[in-house]
Amino acid sequence: MLAIKNLTKTYGKGKDAKTAVHDLSLTVQRGAFYGLLGPNGAGKSTVIHCITGIAQPTKGTITVDGIDVVADYRAARSKVGLSPQEFNVDIFSTPVQLMDYMGGYYQIPKAVRQERIEQLIERFDLQEHRDVKFQKLSGGLKRRAMLARALVHTPELLILDEPTAGVDVEQRKDLWAYLKEMNERGKTIILTSHYLEEIEYLCKDIAIINHGKIVAQGTKESFMKSGKSVEQAYLDVIRNDDKK
Repeated sequence: MLAIKNLTKTYGKGKDAKTAVHDLSLTVQRGAFYGLLGPNGAGKSTVIHCITGIAQPTKGTITVDGIDVVADYRAARSKVGLSPQEFNVDIFSTPVQLMDYMGGYYQIPKAVRQERIEQLIERFDLQEHRDVKFQKLSGGLKRRAMLARALVHTPELLILDEPTAGVDVEQRKDLWAYLKEMNERGKTIILTSHYLEEIEYLCKDIAIINHGKIVAQGTKESFMKSGKSVEQAYLDVIRNDDKK
């Protein structure tokens, strides 16, 4: 579903240039639930931005379902749904309005997008909040609205950047259930999270980024060998890499 080959992203020029990602390669199979881990500033967001067209790769290629994200941006972007960490929405819009706008952006006919909106409102238990302004929603409801917006154009690849940040424990577990259900139905999901128990519970495969490079990757089981938790394995990888 996703193939990243030798991705390098440099910001700025000359002596002020900063390389956020260096020669990174990554493959995510169709139907995967993939955890992308790393400290703040490791390069995770840059990778996501390059996949979704927010940033342009300096070198390397990225394809989504075989479509080059630079050469054929529109087709590639239609394959991807993004729920970002920051609430990049009109806070005075309602969940219905947010989804309707996004559906219109992807040129989904009005009747079709209205049907999808109703399905998503029901799936994410937003019935009582469908016409409430975003700014007045609780943290958990905001995250549900963001997920619904990311799914309105039925993307094949869903990228979730800290989807449960600021959400209480009960609502976080509810969101986990939604995500697990979507993946079981075939949705390919890439998840970044600082809640490593979330990664351990949901993800089947994991990659760890540090200083703009992948320093470890494999199945969840390979990270948890010898009785380690994902958190213990992650900390070991980062500490060992930082010593180099």
